[in-house]
Amino acid sequence: MLRGSSQREEGFRMLLKQYGHALYWHIRRIVVGHDDAEDVLQETCIKVLNSIHSYRSDGSLATWLYRIATNEALQHLRRQTHIFQHIDSLSNALVEKLQAETPLDGNELEVLFQKALLTLPTQQRIAFNLRYYDELSYEEIARITGKTVQTLKTNYHYATQKVKNYIKEHTDG
Repeated sequence: MLRGSSQREEGFRMLLKQYGHALYWHIRRIVVGHDDAEDVLQETCIKVLNSIHSYRSDGSLATWLYRIATNEALQHLRRQTHIFQHIDSLSNALVEKLQAETPLDGNELEVLFQKALLTLPTQQRIAFNLRYYDELSYEEIARITGKTVQTLKTNYHYATQKVKNYIKEHTDG
């Protein structure tokens, strides 16, 4: 029994070493705050550890991990909403969190870009982040989010347009 649990722990450490950084940033782009991202990553790790036996090798391990991380991040956001409030209504709170955690010498254009992303509906933001930052295919994103490829392409297109418009409105050019 001890040998099995030590192998399990070693496998889990290897998994975190390979995917931990990417999962942290994926989660952070959804929940924004560092402390929240750390908490959600921990919850994700616990969920992965407890359900690794249910992983089917017919899909990518990374896709499975991203799906769990996405679901945990969304659960975290849902817990922050008040009764009858929609998850997308958190954008102002997330912008405040972004401003509080941005260093004073932060790149103004990068901060503006992040603010633009936070104005997007949650599903558009997730699709955009997975495509733009993680460079995942629409097929991979579909397996992570449970959305159709066409829906994701539409979400990405609208998100890109909204971000461009936001930046245009908030800069001199």
